[in-house]
Amino acid sequence: MRKLGRSLGLLLIAVALAVTLGTLVPRPLWQVAGDKSATRHILVLKNPIHTDIAIPVDDEVRRRFRFLADAGLPSDAAEVRYLVFGWGGRAFYLETPTWSELKAVPVFRALTLDASVMHVDLAGDIAEPRPDVAGFDVGADHFAALLDFIEASFQQGPGGPIVIDNAAYSDFDRFYEANGHFNALIGCNTWTAAALRTAGLRTGWWNPLPISLGLSMRLYN
Repeated sequence: MRKLGRSLGLLLIAVALAVTLGTLVPRPLWQVAGDKSATRHILVLKNPIHTDIAIPVDDEVRRRFRFLADAGLPSDAAEVRYLVFGWGGRAFYLETPTWSELKAVPVFRALTLDASVMHVDLAGDIAEPRPDVAGFDVGADHFAALLDFIEASFQQGPGGPIVIDNAAYSDFDRFYEANGHFNALIGCNTWTAAALRTAGLRTGWWNPLPISLGLSMRLYN
C-alpha cells in the first residue's frame, strides 16, 4: 500500500511538472514577425474544462462554411455574429450536454481513447472583457490559415462534412464527424492551442487545460 501511495504521488508530481512546463515553455520558442495587414478579431471561449474558438462572420466566412446552413443551422441569420468551433471526444461531447448528465463511460473514454467530433454553435454579440472570453487580433493571412485549420478538422464524406443526425444541444448548434482521436493528452484544449498557433499566436508547449492555455496566451501574446 505504501508503494502504491508513493507511485501515485510521483505520478501526480510528474503530471503537475508537465503541465507547468507545458504552460511556461512557449510554442513556437521564438516570436515570429507579426502580420501587420488588416486584422480580424477572434475570441477564445472557455469553461472549466473546455475551450472554443469564435470566428467573426462575414460573407466570405458564411460562404466557406455554407455546409452549416445546408444542414439546417441558421448560420445565415442576420443576428449571427460568430461561428463557434470546438473539437472534442465523441462520447463526452454527445452524452454530456450538462454536468448533471455526467456518466462513467464518456469519462472513461475521454481518459483513454475516443473518436472525435466537431461542435459548431452560433452566437450573437459577445461582450468583452469577461473572465471566460479572451480576444486576439490576427492578420488576414493568419485568419485564412485558421479557417483552413478548422475546415480540415471536419471529416469529409462524399457530400462534404458529415453531420451527426439527432445530435445537438439546441436549434443553434450541430455536431460533425471530425478527424483525429481524442484522449487525455491530446484533447479539446490542445486542438484549440494548435489552431491558435496556426493563426500566428503563441501558446504553451502543451496545454491540456483551459487555465494553462489562458495563462500561456496572456504571457506570450
